[in-house]
Amino acid sequence: MTATAPEAAQRLVVGITGASGAAYGVRLLERARDLGVETHLVVTPSGVLNVHHECGLDRRQLEALATRAHAPGEIGACIASGSFDTAAMVVAPCTMKTLAAIAHGFGDNLLTRAADVTLKERRRLVLVVRETPFNLAHLRNMTAVTEMGGIIFPPLPAFYHRPQTIAELIDETVERVLQLSGIGNAQPKRWNGL
Repeated sequence: MTATAPEAAQRLVVGITGASGAAYGVRLLERARDLGVETHLVVTPSGVLNVHHECGLDRRQLEALATRAHAPGEIGACIASGSFDTAAMVVAPCTMKTLAAIAHGFGDNLLTRAADVTLKERRRLVLVVRETPFNLAHLRNMTAVTEMGGIIFPPLPAFYHRPQTIAELIDETVERVLQLSGIGNAQPKRWNGL
């Protein structure tokens, strides 16, 4: 690593899949950029479709939010190897299909391969799973990922800070996810008691 290369503690892999909740992934990229975090983005084809539908961004606009974007088929990318040091990986939003692939080590694309690398290197993996209600397969896959060291983080909003907008709800979730990812300067709202 050269003297000008970012520390691994400030390098984050971000996956975006086709589940509803594309705003979580978009806002995560924006906040990471604001905090000076190097991001490596992998977005699935259905993720691109959903980001366009829910956020009005095309692939080029989405990829511009990341430090570097990788195609899902780019299996030779740096993030496919454990030798490329990162703080964590976040998949936001995470479909049940992607959850299942990660739970069973099915690294058939760069996103699931990078998640597998994250787990095998004992780094933080945060999956912002989006589905409701959960069926037994979903729950078992979440348990499997948790047993491997991953963190399952459904984006359930907190109301104790009395949010007034959807953007505030999204921001609070993103700050908590960044904090769980080891990004020290994330700023989730603290509960100080009543």
